[in-house]
Amino acid sequence: MSYTAHFRVWRGDSNKGELVDYNVEVNEGEVVLDVIHRLQQTQTGDLAVRWNCKAGKCGSCGAEINGRPRLMCMTRMSIFDKSEALTVTPMRTFPVIRDLVTDVEFNYQKAREIPAFAPPAGVAPGEYRMEQVDVERSQEFRKCIECYLCQNVCHVVRDHEENKPAFAGPRFLMRIAELDMHPLDAADRKRAAQEEHGLGYCNITKCCTEVCPEHIKITDNALIPLKERVVDRKYDPLVWLGSKIFKRTPANA
Repeated sequence: MSYTAHFRVWRGDSNKGELVDYNVEVNEGEVVLDVIHRLQQTQTGDLAVRWNCKAGKCGSCGAEINGRPRLMCMTRMSIFDKSEALTVTPMRTFPVIRDLVTDVEFNYQKAREIPAFAPPAGVAPGEYRMEQVDVERSQEFRKCIECYLCQNVCHVVRDHEENKPAFAGPRFLMRIAELDMHPLDAADRKRAAQEEHGLGYCNITKCCTEVCPEHIKITDNALIPLKERVVDRKYDPLVWLGSKIFKRTPANA
């Protein structure tokens, strides 16, 4: 059974914008993206919205619905009261391009800053050998569709623009944790996580986990274990003593 819903959609660009009210038809079984598309087709053909697969796998259609970051294609209209006005706005942490489309270049830049998998010396491609037990912990993180909802909701950058240069965000700290768990990765991920990618900024509020459409336990299974390994290394007395000894320079240098 169809009904008429009241939508408030943010319209504008990087210079200015406002919420515009629309009344639009909703049919049984539809998701928010269906309604946004109907708005484009029937009332406002110039409404800008990013989407691709409409199956919750490309991560393109992220927006904030009644203030909560969600994928529009995975947000069913049936979870809202029919008399409730739905407010749809662009992801707040990233610069607006137009309407519901934001510039997520920040995330691509952070991805480029993380060194790729580094195999151990003397092991050529095709010679890697691992057991299933070696990868079970990190397999969960491979479900990430890079929708950047976790990046958007993380208050470290959402509320503090000045933190962006020093903080990779939960998606990419999770990537570092995944590589650090890899039994064949030879890079020093723990040092880099703390000194180069801002792991210390994360205060484990779990907001990233709460909005993940793939239900990845980002905080519990990636960020907290990574923090624990960083602390173990940083405050281990033997590691500390070794670093002091090997960093010494000759007196006559």
